[in-house]
Amino acid sequence: MKYDYLVVGAGLFGTTFAYEMSKKGKKVLVIDRRNHIGGNIYCENINGINVHKYGAHIFHTSDKEIWNYVNQFCEFNNYINCPISNYKGELYNMPFNMNTFTKLWDDVITPDDAKKKIEEQKKELNGREPQNLEEQAISLVGRDIYEKLVKGYTEKQWNRDCKDLPAFIIKRLPVRFTFNNNYFNDRYQGIPIGGYNVIIEKMLEHCDVKLNVDYLKEKEKYNALADKILYTGMIDEYFDYQLGNLEYRSLKFENEVLENIDNYQGNAVINYTDREIPYTRVIEHKHFEFNDCHGTIITREYPSDWHIGDEAYYPINDEKNSKLYEEYKKLASKEKRVIFGGRLGNYQYYDMDKVIKAALELVKNL
Repeated sequence: MKYDYLVVGAGLFGTTFAYEMSKKGKKVLVIDRRNHIGGNIYCENINGINVHKYGAHIFHTSDKEIWNYVNQFCEFNNYINCPISNYKGELYNMPFNMNTFTKLWDDVITPDDAKKKIEEQKKELNGREPQNLEEQAISLVGRDIYEKLVKGYTEKQWNRDCKDLPAFIIKRLPVRFTFNNNYFNDRYQGIPIGGYNVIIEKMLEHCDVKLNVDYLKEKEKYNALADKILYTGMIDEYFDYQLGNLEYRSLKFENEVLENIDNYQGNAVINYTDREIPYTRVIEHKHFEFNDCHGTIITREYPSDWHIGDEAYYPINDEKNSKLYEEYKKLASKEKRVIFGGRLGNYQYYDMDKVIKAALELVKNL
């Protein structure tokens, strides 16, 4: 069978593209090297609990058009992301807000008190523009919060000293002088009722799907099946790393089924911010969907160095890697039938709403 499009990768970008093209009457084949669809938003149902297999995913957006778009596939619940940070047994609300400030500092009661405390601690920068992540964090929340709630977590996440990380990584971190624990500022937020698989399955209803397929090992065979190819894998891997490999951070997940505990930590996400604990956070999945079933499942999330062959989760968008990506983009522009897209194809970290928007824009441009 001849297809109009071969989509390599059944993640959110690829499936959105496939859905839109199938709506236009195009024949689409979607393939993935994993044994399931959905990419990193895939949920595995274990003991009646939808487990976010590749880490916590909370949908949030201020784009009404995108919110309406995803709601055509499923109903969302009213989950609000309010993570907790654990520093050596001390618990603090995230994002940084008045609940955090009043617990950390005994002499802080009002927003004005908190602002004065932070301004006092910012003086160590002597008014200079932050040059790295440590200085950026201090300029936002002061030295005390940086040391307890930013430094250890961030250095585990990136395996680099905060002084060696670019300032922009932490610029979007919310800081509020209200008692508001909602991590996101976006207007719309929630978790799909029934898990993210509901969305992906509906998107692919009119597409052909093949799993456990390593496209790069059978490129000629699969390219022959379609007029055009959307490739959502790693752009450097597509070109066999001929210019050198881009750098990524990876993750490892350790699941634990607790059959005799109904509520392990009382929150979906608790971050562990001291350097001595090797994992960055513990996820208790049932809280995403207010599931009151017996037992619970937790996941410990460990950041790890990435090596060729590992799952790539976070692009390291520093100057060196950005320059290398630009060289790969030049190679990609010479591919007549292949379009590169998504987080790995574009070497860019996307929130889910931005993934969908980028896929819709690609369809529109084509």
